[in-house]
Parts: sequence; C-alpha cells; structure tokens
Amino acid sequence: MKKLNIICITFCLLLVAAISEKQLNGQNLKENPALDKKVKEFLADHSGQWHDLNISSADGQLLYDLIIKGNYKSALEIGTSTGHSGIWIAWALSKTGGKLITIEYDEIRHKTAQQNFKEAGLSEFIDARLADAHSLVKDLKGPFDFVFSDADKDWYKNYFIDINPKLKVGGCYSTHNISDRSMSGHGG
Repeated sequence: MKKLNIICITFCLLLVAAISEKQLNGQNLKENPALDKKVKEFLADHSGQWHDLNISSADGQLLYDLIIKGNYKSALEIGTSTGHSGIWIAWALSKTGGKLITIEYDEIRHKTAQQNFKEAGLSEFIDARLADAHSLVKDLKGPFDFVFSDADKDWYKNYFIDINPKLKVGGCYSTHNISDRSMSGHGG
C-alpha cells in the first residue's frame, strides 16, 4: 500500500516536471483578477485556522501548481474536510476551465466546507457532495484527469482501484499522507 501511494505521487510529480515551459506558455488560462484577489484574501484571513483533517497551505499550493501545469479540468477530491484543499483545487480549475467534485462523509464538515467555498468565491467551480465515498466513488462516471485522495487511509487502495479505469491517460492521481499519523501538526 505504501509503495503504491509513493509511486502514484512520484508519477504525478514526474508528469508535471515533464511539461515544458513552452507548453505552459501555450495554455490559455482564464484570468480573473477579482476572483484571485477574493481567494487570496480568504486564504490569508483563514491562515492558521485550517484544522480538522485539512492540508497545509504548502500542500494546497502544490495541488494548485499540479492542476495549472497539467491543465487539468475534471477533478475529484475524496475527503473534503472543511474545504482547504478544495479551495486550492477549485481556484486552479477556475483558470483551466474545470470543475471539482468533492466528497465528504461528515455533515458538519460538509456544511462548513460549502460555506468556505462560498466565502472564497469558488462555489460555481465545485460540486460538493455529502456521501459515503466507499459507495459514491464506484458510481461516479468520470472521466477524471486529476484525483486527490485525502480520506480514510486504509481505503486508499480501494479508491485507486475504483478510479483507475475512470482516470484519463496523462491524468494525475495523488494522495495526501499514506498513514493515519498526523504530519506537521495536521491530519488528513
């Protein structure tokens, strides 16, 4: 299991590294300075407040960069928590013309995430679902070109098995942490 996750993360990073600067300059990213300002202000106002199984800001920036550099458009997040990672993902997707489906099992975290998405100005780029990912992931149609799994670690392999046939060629499957041990003071 550990080896599989490390391979997936390494593959994703190598994929991004392989994209040349020329290809990046050729992308037609959608510019929205007002949205950028709103998201940046929201993230700054909430800095240091992302607990309850959220990723760090550095990890959020990495997700953002992966999506921009890969020009991904159809993203899936398994494990929303209160929305920090979803904000970074959706912000990048607002530039590539994409949309995020994010799944959260806990109703309180789901409602908090929806409020955070709204306050950050990103709701239109997010389909936030309150559901059991063990079931829903199997039923999602796909295809996806970017997947971020940050839910129950003992189910990572099952999520990958369910999503792999729905992952586009050249897509990126990433996971956060590979065990339940908290890293850098945050869970996820």
